[in-house]
Amino acid sequence: NWYNTLGDEKMILSCSGLTKSYSGKEVLKNITFHIEEHDKLAIIGVNGAGMSTLLRILLNEEAYDDGMMTIAKNIRIGTLNQEHKFDLNKSIYETLEEPFEDLKKIEKRIRELEQEMAVTNDLDTIMNQYDSLLSKFQDEGGYAMESQVKGVLNGLGFDEDMWYKPIGILSGGQKTRIALGQLLLRSPDLLLLDEPTNHLDVNSIEWLENYLKQYNKAVIVVSHDRYFIDQVSTSIMEIENGKSKIYKCNYSKYAEIKKHDRDVELKHYLNNQKDIKRMQDSIDRLKSYNREKQIKRAESKEKALERMEKVERPESLPSSIRFAFVPEVESGYDVLKVDDVAMAFDKPLFDSVSFEVKKGERVALLGPNGVGKTTMFHLILKDYLPVHGRIRLGSKVMIGYYDQEQTSLSPEKTIFDEIHDAYPDMNNTEIRNICAAFLFKGEDVFKTIDVLSGGEKGRIVLIKLLLNKANFLILDEPTNHLDIQSKEVLEDALLDFPGTILFISHDRYFINKLATKIVEMNPHGDEIFAGNYAYYLEHRKVEEVVKETAVKVQNTIDKKKKNRLKKIENDISDFEEKISAKEEELHSDEVMNDYQKYNEITAELEGLNNQLEELMIEWEELSEEMNA
Repeated sequence: NWYNTLGDEKMILSCSGLTKSYSGKEVLKNITFHIEEHDKLAIIGVNGAGMSTLLRILLNEEAYDDGMMTIAKNIRIGTLNQEHKFDLNKSIYETLEEPFEDLKKIEKRIRELEQEMAVTNDLDTIMNQYDSLLSKFQDEGGYAMESQVKGVLNGLGFDEDMWYKPIGILSGGQKTRIALGQLLLRSPDLLLLDEPTNHLDVNSIEWLENYLKQYNKAVIVVSHDRYFIDQVSTSIMEIENGKSKIYKCNYSKYAEIKKHDRDVELKHYLNNQKDIKRMQDSIDRLKSYNREKQIKRAESKEKALERMEKVERPESLPSSIRFAFVPEVESGYDVLKVDDVAMAFDKPLFDSVSFEVKKGERVALLGPNGVGKTTMFHLILKDYLPVHGRIRLGSKVMIGYYDQEQTSLSPEKTIFDEIHDAYPDMNNTEIRNICAAFLFKGEDVFKTIDVLSGGEKGRIVLIKLLLNKANFLILDEPTNHLDIQSKEVLEDALLDFPGTILFISHDRYFINKLATKIVEMNPHGDEIFAGNYAYYLEHRKVEEVVKETAVKVQNTIDKKKKNRLKKIENDISDFEEKISAKEEELHSDEVMNDYQKYNEITAELEGLNNQLEELMIEWEELSEEMNA
């Protein structure tokens, strides 16, 4: 039985000892966990650990071999499907409204009942139905429906001028965002998300983080985005060698615990190996004497060795690479100066960009897609010349460049030849050793570059970068295609690097861990933040609050000016009527024949005209201010 009812209402899902094999190979060996109604669980592991398999099991899309899975009654589970079945003629807004179809029908019926009230003879019956539907509409969030749809559209990066265009014009990635929006608006009791940050820009990811933090139901998410996991999750489930382990904390705390556990396990294992080796050496030495007494002692020790506790090699020990970047020479203190640089191709890309990089700094170059971050790298590398400004490298600066497009690799070459041709002084053994350190062992070194995955090509570029012995590393998206464990190995190596680093990355956890300074580019310059990503975010939020406050103050001022302008216009109209009436009175026979009365009205007219002129001047000045 796939689904059994749980007694505890707070518990909505429980898995115990789940196993799953493919062609005799166990992918999941012992998966045990439970989910309560407000839990936010992140599932992590290396590529191929079985995380997506587990999600398919939870969705009843795939059977498990052994164990038990139980789920509470009436639980609605929602996930993001790979294929999106949209009515391509519907607008983007209408498509995102689909989760509220039942509410829309109730709203439509409420409007119909309001019309019927005016003509019916049976008002009591209609009023009862009306009150019942109105109560249901309110209880199910009908009044918040419009603001929710608009909030999700804005959050997922759809400007208002796109809302009423047909969904058929959208790209695949944009349609995935709409499907994600629909899923969130359906508000299932358990939300299953597999790599939800794919197809989202940084602003949309930050919005989704805040949305999920406030989501008052359960979430299970599989992601390689460590910053996202850190923000959203209340617990971590690691799948390693087919087994699950739960950590009741966020990702940063998990990483600390995991590192400590690995160190302890490794120390215990290595100490045990030393004891075994020491005893085996003693046995071998005693046997070498070839005397009866020593042989008996050796046999006694062999029995003791058999009885000795054997610590297995820890499963959690990483099999991934370990390396260090070592510069050949030390650079001067001033590594890079970018002074008022502008660049354009067919049209302007950016202008007025200025920043400096000092020895030992690790500088993240941020900015929206298309602003020219990679182009800035090519300017530093002298692949292009700027249309304005100057770029200078400091004394003894040696650059090592990591190219996210991996254009430095020759597709037809083998891994071995790629390294050998770049560093001909290395012998075969040295090349094989460095390749093995990056997980290219045995015959792997004779694979051609064109058959490698993105992650494998990235490791080749890292090998060449390591051998370069540069003191200034320029890295363009170095964590692309790397799993979490490989990212952490790279981070540790870069944190230990004694030189200088300038890098582009969309991996916010990587930026936060590595950066000592952030340069945010925009089309008309840049802004510098002396800290990591968390510091940058905090200051950006402060700036946004200041801007919002300034806008509110300005709106208040504008509102007051608008009200004042309206009053002036009304006053002008009143004065014009008064002046018109006085002029008419002035030319009457009665006043024309009364000298004293004539002078009085003339004086009043002069006063009214003076006041009107003052109002006209104020109106003109205020109008100019508001149109400025």
